[in-house]
Amino acid sequence: MHVLVLGAGQLARMMSLAGAPLNVEISAFDVASENIVHPLTQTVIGQGLTSAIARADVITAEFEHIPHPILDECEQSGKFLPTTEAIKAGGDRRIEKALLDNAKVRNAKYYVINNRTDFDAAIQHVGLPMVLKSALGGYDGKGQWRLKDPAQVDTIWDEMAQCIDATPNQAIVAEEFVPFHREVSLVGARGKDGSVVVYPLAENVHTDGVLSLSTAIDETALQAQAKQMFTAVANSLDYVGVLALEFFDLDGELLVNEIAPRVHNSGHWTQQGAETCQFENHLRAVCGLPLGSTALIRPTAMLNILGEDTLPESVLAEAGCHVHWYGKEKRAGRKMGHINVCASTPDALMNKLHALSQQLDSDAFPALKR
Repeated sequence: MHVLVLGAGQLARMMSLAGAPLNVEISAFDVASENIVHPLTQTVIGQGLTSAIARADVITAEFEHIPHPILDECEQSGKFLPTTEAIKAGGDRRIEKALLDNAKVRNAKYYVINNRTDFDAAIQHVGLPMVLKSALGGYDGKGQWRLKDPAQVDTIWDEMAQCIDATPNQAIVAEEFVPFHREVSLVGARGKDGSVVVYPLAENVHTDGVLSLSTAIDETALQAQAKQMFTAVANSLDYVGVLALEFFDLDGELLVNEIAPRVHNSGHWTQQGAETCQFENHLRAVCGLPLGSTALIRPTAMLNILGEDTLPESVLAEAGCHVHWYGKEKRAGRKMGHINVCASTPDALMNKLHALSQQLDSDAFPALKR
């Protein structure tokens, strides 16, 4: 079985590693260069989307911000999963919001802004404070503003107007500010036969809009609520593959913040903490294989490595620490890899994270300060 992944980053890399034991071959299509590359070595093995599609049995994606003509050509091949509709929803907040409304899952009140008149109407409809997010291209906290005071309106509008003008079909989605208790996410998979499996919820810590730490948690009532919402969204899309939902936890009531139609950063802990990791389950789903168990096998947390290309050797010497590098060139703030930290009990896991905080730079790993 040959799976073509749109995108040639770390998620394609980890899919390749997970696919090898299943005898699933992975190639990656670099959307920018239009080269077909080996996802581990980045060696160019071909060129052009048409050629890549012809070689593939199945096509999937590792990120949402894919030009629509590429998605449309893949859809015409009949090989693309989950669906191009799902990928477009993940890359456009307007489509995403409409999808959540259609699936009847709770999400923040919102208003779409195309011009200054819309902005004024959004202030009346949503109220202050509000969060403003670019419809296209925003990720890891980029393309976002917070409006708390009417005195900020003109300044923020000037910045948003520049954002709208800079990208064709761009808009801003205004959302009510949600005073949430914490952020959690649910990663799950839906098979071709409609079967659904979900992993334990992860509690997430973000720094400057970028995920720093994800920890698998065991909370039965919240898990059931999240699974119901996940299933509603996945079924509404006739989804096939791994899907992630990010939630605000409002003291036991979940509100969907975003969806990610792909394997997800907050699910990397599954590589060491679950019976079947998210990357393997995505491949199982799109290849029509039975879904694997998502059971938690030991308490696990994931630390993102941001902007660093080395770690103290003592980290590798720490029992239960597993380092995953992405083979990237060092750049400030860039996701260079992650560390999965495992232990026999939740308390032991917290102790290991504390021990790591003594070994790692607190500026590079801010979540460990908590």
